[in-house]
Amino acid sequence: MFELGRELKRFFANDRGKAPNDGLTGGDSSLLELLDSPLLAQEAKAADIAAGRISAKDKPRRRLEAAIVWREVARRTGDPVALRKAAAGAETAAAGFEGAHRRDGWARARCEQAFCALLGAEIFGDPGLNAAAEVAFREARGYVKGGLAAPLADVGLLAIEGRRELDHMDAAEARAFALRFNPPIAALDAIAKRVTAARALAAEARLIRADLLCGWGARLKDGDLLDMAAREAAAAGERLDAAYEPLTWARSKIAHGQALALRGEAVGDVDALAAGAGALALALDSLTREHSPLDWARTQVALAQALQALGEASNDPRAFEHAVACYDRAGLVLKETPTLPLRGVAAGARAVCLARNAELTGDAAVLDAAEAAMKIELAALSPRRDPVGWALAQLHLARLYEARMSMTGKDRGERAAALMALDAALDVFAEHGLRSLSVVANEAIDRLHDLHERSQG
Repeated sequence: MFELGRELKRFFANDRGKAPNDGLTGGDSSLLELLDSPLLAQEAKAADIAAGRISAKDKPRRRLEAAIVWREVARRTGDPVALRKAAAGAETAAAGFEGAHRRDGWARARCEQAFCALLGAEIFGDPGLNAAAEVAFREARGYVKGGLAAPLADVGLLAIEGRRELDHMDAAEARAFALRFNPPIAALDAIAKRVTAARALAAEARLIRADLLCGWGARLKDGDLLDMAAREAAAAGERLDAAYEPLTWARSKIAHGQALALRGEAVGDVDALAAGAGALALALDSLTREHSPLDWARTQVALAQALQALGEASNDPRAFEHAVACYDRAGLVLKETPTLPLRGVAAGARAVCLARNAELTGDAAVLDAAEAAMKIELAALSPRRDPVGWALAQLHLARLYEARMSMTGKDRGERAAALMALDAALDVFAEHGLRSLSVVANEAIDRLHDLHERSQG
């Protein structure tokens, strides 16, 4: 699928291995998916250079084009610096469009600012950014009645409202809410007939709807909602050309596999769970780590979660072993982005898989080996150089101590050791403002207290 991207890389690269100053895509965002992450970073820098030239024509448009590329860099790598550059570029573009009284351009730039904030909320776990995104989307929507900005703003506002209501809506309300995506998606489909880039935007709108349906379906254990999510993800992929929109196409396959796996977990169907895990494994065949590191890591985590659920449903320790391998592969990327909440989710789940494997096999040697490996990792880590990595290792070690107490029904000092490790981890998480990881650590402390009370009772 990525052959064309490799051909572009070979064809466009000059003798010194540097991209031309005006970039490879010439401002056509529909071509960005053909570039791998290193080429995309070059493209972003080239777009900045092109926008900053004194002789550059239509500087606001150039700034907007650069912002779009930088946001894609952030989306694929989780780089906060790239996201800040994207947001700043979109703000500069909006100011330029406003000074020239170009309403459509200003609205599109405000939408880009809002999508930067949405991405920040999603990958860095900062819900406050959703409020900033909502303000920008509303301003853009109130300023234009048509064009590309109007449906984009509608989709963004629905995404924010849907995420806010994930814990509140019932199944009927969720279905009714999903229908509200129809008008902006239809508008994007219509624009896509004459603007190629809008095709991927329409697909992303469908994937946002599928993600929300997955959230409601998983919470309510509603197989019908998860079926809807799977169909929506499949529909998004069917409208794309895998040769020219490989990344969005791969994301649709990943979303489809996640929906299938969640449905199997929700209804207790082992075969459906296995089908979902198989679909995610096939999706990984269509995605390389170099092309989009963060998408690759997320897919590894999604596959691991499906295998973990399969292990719980079938009591098969091999499923947990495979899940641990997936979490380890995801860790190759996530260790480079310590502030991402996904790193904590993956790290905690990995420890759970190791513990469950030991519990199912009744083999304390599995826990012994896991504890020994974790202590070796802790000895190699420096709390000064990598405080978050060190704290995560403490969190893993505490989970293994907890598993030993659960398996043996006895406390031979594991509880005190686990609490000491969790206290040390909490100090680091609090210092770095990692709220999601602090919640994980506090939940572990609560479980240890419950274990102690049950053993005393």
